[in-house]
Amino acid sequence: MSKWMIAAKKADFNHISEKFGISPITARLIRNRDVIGDDQIEVFLKGNLRGLHDPHLLLDIDKAASNMKGVIEKGGKVRIIGDYDVDGICSSYILLAGLKFAGADVDCMLPDRVKDGYGINNNLIDQAFDDGIDTIITCDNGIAASSQVEHAIEKGINIIITDHHEVPFETADDGTRREILPKAAAVVDPKREGNEYPFPEICGAVVAYKFLQVLFDHMEPQTHENRQKLFDELIVFAGFATVCDVMELKDENRIIVREALKKIGSCPNEGLRALIHVNGLDDKMISCYHFGFVLGPCLNATGRLDNAMRGLELLCATDHAIAASMAADLKALNDSRKDMTQMGVEAASVIVDKYGDNIPDVLVIYLPDCHESIAGIIAGKIKEKYVRPTIVLTDAQYGVKGSGRSIESYDMFTELSACKDLFTKFGGHKMAAGLSLPKENIDELRNRLNSASKLTADDFVPVEHIDMEMPLKYASMDLVREFNVLEPFGNGNPRPSFATRNVKLLSGRILGKNRNCGKYRICDEAGLRYDMMYFGDMDKWHEFLKEKYGNDNVTRLYDGTLRSEMTVNALYYPDINEYQGRESLQIILQDYK
Repeated sequence: MSKWMIAAKKADFNHISEKFGISPITARLIRNRDVIGDDQIEVFLKGNLRGLHDPHLLLDIDKAASNMKGVIEKGGKVRIIGDYDVDGICSSYILLAGLKFAGADVDCMLPDRVKDGYGINNNLIDQAFDDGIDTIITCDNGIAASSQVEHAIEKGINIIITDHHEVPFETADDGTRREILPKAAAVVDPKREGNEYPFPEICGAVVAYKFLQVLFDHMEPQTHENRQKLFDELIVFAGFATVCDVMELKDENRIIVREALKKIGSCPNEGLRALIHVNGLDDKMISCYHFGFVLGPCLNATGRLDNAMRGLELLCATDHAIAASMAADLKALNDSRKDMTQMGVEAASVIVDKYGDNIPDVLVIYLPDCHESIAGIIAGKIKEKYVRPTIVLTDAQYGVKGSGRSIESYDMFTELSACKDLFTKFGGHKMAAGLSLPKENIDELRNRLNSASKLTADDFVPVEHIDMEMPLKYASMDLVREFNVLEPFGNGNPRPSFATRNVKLLSGRILGKNRNCGKYRICDEAGLRYDMMYFGDMDKWHEFLKEKYGNDNVTRLYDGTLRSEMTVNALYYPDINEYQGRESLQIILQDYK
């Protein structure tokens, strides 16, 4: 069972309620998200694009804009080099659309995940030289490409870096850090030391968006015609990338995503509209969920299983029929990726289940036939299933290659660094890593990581963070509607969650073609009745009920003959169910004890 931790943050909730016209419950939820003080609350509730931070505060951004203005005015050829994930594709599209609007002679090249690897490399630079490129501008990569930038300069290529990743550094003997910056004409990265920019946690697409804002400030006034229409489209892709790159929905990120969701219904981009339609979505009802788990994976699939240029070409499509055909191909590619992922998760689960009750602290799983691009996805799913740091390895051109995903109490980068003599290539951070090594080193890696593990049984228990304990009788439809002011929900701004005691199960039905969800009639301690849905692991749910109340009572729960009382403590959120034009309150069960 997971550990439940209920927030206990303090504030004058009645004051917040009265000042901003919200309930004390919503005021508490805002405080739980560390939004403190009237000014921050005002921005949280009512912030808009006018409240975004001044892009001129980013180090080197005016230098970069001035450089690009000069390139455009002299007619130099510009090439954008992005990355193969959603942020890379979206930031590349933002730069491509914006630079064309500014009159640049510009094209774009995205690396091949298998052939090129991440980011700019010497082969891409050599190709740019052969194509007569005057200037390269990167997006969502380049901050760690010092040697590649030097190679470009040796070739006579002007280069501008825009990125959002951590800046490499070296530590002197006295413990001081020195940044290692590429010697480009300009290096724009919100994580650079000395930045006055107040919120560094923006994605590559937002950096690209802000670069265009500054570029147009440097251009002649005529370039500002139709500028608003352009930026209304580009903010959609900045928000899309923010969600898909799992940036925290705080500060200006939350504003950007909220504006993106508002504007996506009127976004003129044929490729995005086709992708929405082929997935059966309503463009007026797009949420962060659709960005992160429906639309984003379709773009990501191009970089994983094919080439990310296909994703960029979709966004650049102007013909409706062509865009529709391309979107259908991307959806099919993502469906294939999902099938491959499911097979990989099943194969990995078989390996883990062989350990029985003696699952190692750190899972190192070798799946020789797994596509290397989905090893990280599989590692993430196995990590969630077994609550263990997980590394999935597969056969590569030289030895094996893979990805790791960690749990909060395990610093994967530090632990793998202690084994770096086993690797041919390695990089990452506390929660994730990528690595390559000879196949014969797999067992040694597994043994070393587990021998060095200091994880305890408590570390393998998932933690559920709960906003407050709230009886079901307070969960009205008006309150659920009020929660709209808290959206968009996502990383850093989770959907509200509540706990309540002694929920009585009265009857139930198993739904779904795969019988993977349940609908229940429930009753609270006050005798009030509600509908409740559960979309979690039905097998574990039934095991829990059988252990507590017996198999016969679980059977009777579903056949309508339940006689004895079945109660659970519930972690839930309230929602509104819409059916045939009618609305009703329903409780969504998230966890139970």
